[in-house]
Amino acid sequence: MLSAIATGALLLSSLTGAPAMAWHGAPPPSDRMVIDVVAANGSGCPDKTANVQVSPDNTAFTVTYSDFIAQVGPDAKPTDFRKNCQLALNVHVPDGYTYAVAGADYRGFGHLEEGATGSETAFYYFQGEAHTTRIKHDFKGWMDSDWQQTDKVAISSMSFLPCGEQRYLNVNTELRVNAGWSKRTTTSFLTMDSSDGNLDTQYHVSWMKC
Repeated sequence: MLSAIATGALLLSSLTGAPAMAWHGAPPPSDRMVIDVVAANGSGCPDKTANVQVSPDNTAFTVTYSDFIAQVGPDAKPTDFRKNCQLALNVHVPDGYTYAVAGADYRGFGHLEEGATGSETAFYYFQGEAHTTRIKHDFKGWMDSDWQQTDKVAISSMSFLPCGEQRYLNVNTELRVNAGWSKRTTTSFLTMDSSDGNLDTQYHVSWMKC
């Protein structure tokens, strides 16, 4: 297990005062929510370059990537146009509660030449579940700036883990860049990493009492 990725801050102390409201559903529990990273696979998160932390109010968890970049251009490898990272997360929730992913905030930086395009796509699903939530965001050049996209899952489309069951939450994120009709001597890229760690992906949790 890659549990070393998710240590320290994942062991939350109990909250004091009134808990914050989640995006949907019941107020979050005051007891601990703990996440262990069982596996982190893909070209977007090689060698344990994805880190997971839980928010203090139990309403979200964040994933920080340090080597997640898709690119095309003269110095890029043929496979660099697509990068992905699939996380298998073992989410330990307090007794009497279950949860669903209510949405996510994605952040990064993009440089797309005129004529180039890109996309960010995310999938969320529980282990062994047929239902998969898929949300895609598109980009096009000219672009040279930070970017942020927000997914918000309708409550009617939310998939809650059945009460009392323990299944891994699978989160698969993908970046793609297409050179299109941009000049072949130029480089275009999308990234979800940051040298200072301030650009991360935040997943919002919706709670439900069992």
